[in-house]
Amino acid sequence: MPAALTKDSDIRQALHAKRLRKYKAHPDTLVIDELGLAHAKSRVDVAVINGCIHGYEIKSAKDNLDRLGSQIEIYRQTLQKLTIVAAPKHIENIVADAPDWCGVIAAEQGPRGGINFQVFRNAATNPEIDPVMMAHLLWRDEVIELLNKAGYVPKELRRPRKQLYEMLCEAMTVREITASIRSFMARRESWRGRPEHA
Repeated sequence: MPAALTKDSDIRQALHAKRLRKYKAHPDTLVIDELGLAHAKSRVDVAVINGCIHGYEIKSAKDNLDRLGSQIEIYRQTLQKLTIVAAPKHIENIVADAPDWCGVIAAEQGPRGGINFQVFRNAATNPEIDPVMMAHLLWRDEVIELLNKAGYVPKELRRPRKQLYEMLCEAMTVREITASIRSFMARRESWRGRPEHA
């Protein structure tokens, strides 16, 4: 099959098998497909959550880059790291247009059908993250549980959701919120994108 026909699913499968295997083997790491961000305004193709929330956005040869700019706007608010994994034809434009902290990996189909990865740029820590937007990965009852532990009184916990997220970011560091997100996601029983190994 010619490289031009690589699909999102081909790249995703290879990404899980080759690049993310070491993360999936670690008990303190979650690897989640199609993680909703900013209350489902956008979804990142794969998220790795451990001490950091690292999103992987896939752009296959069948995709175009029309939505990438608006996707990155949400990712820059909500993800601590971002790597764009793309077919070779997209790499030049992505390197030129994506923020410098975004990682860029080319995914090219070899002659026998396997996907090979070439790193053009490693992901750095996102300097523009909005902790309140990142905290939106937590459900309201989870935020209330954390605020309750932090000493907020029940009356304060009845405030609008937006205020609860703001209160959480005053009470906890980004590192603590990240750890809480990983912990709560591991405990959730039924939701879209359940981690494969948890």
